[in-house]
Amino acid sequence: MRRSVLLLPILLASCGPFAWKSDLEKAQTQNRQLQTELTTERAQVSRLAGAIKYSVNSDLVFSPGSWEIRPQGRQLITNMAKKLAPTQDNHLLISGYTDNSPIGPQLRAQGVTSNEELSQKRAEAVMEYLVSQGFKADMMTAKGFGDSNPVASNDTASGRAENRRVEISLAK
Repeated sequence: MRRSVLLLPILLASCGPFAWKSDLEKAQTQNRQLQTELTTERAQVSRLAGAIKYSVNSDLVFSPGSWEIRPQGRQLITNMAKKLAPTQDNHLLISGYTDNSPIGPQLRAQGVTSNEELSQKRAEAVMEYLVSQGFKADMMTAKGFGDSNPVASNDTASGRAENRRVEISLAK
């Protein structure tokens, strides 16, 4: 329910100061649809200091130890990006994060020596996919942050899973 409260002002902002009842109903319907999709996709949307941020667990987008996007990940990213930037008038920041687990031998053999490099490759893969879907490359930035800014403890498997994420932020 908290997400609904956060998303309604975002949707209403496009209605202007004199929103008609039909505009309000349309915004509420869009909000309910977005909530349903987010619940289904196990993703999160939040609004922070003038920006909208969509966060999805990397395990849903990438195979373990890889930066290649899975088919389900492509669909997830496309669906949310279309909702966040339908006209792409605003800049998108694609941020990649990992847990603090050391890079394994398979990734090292592919030239990836740090979590920061892996997160950068994942952020770039998402950006390249969005460009292939018609999004403007000059309106996006990809940045890997490695294991910095964890959202959960890296002491448990579930915490590490939460920390492996990709965030798409829309600057307002």
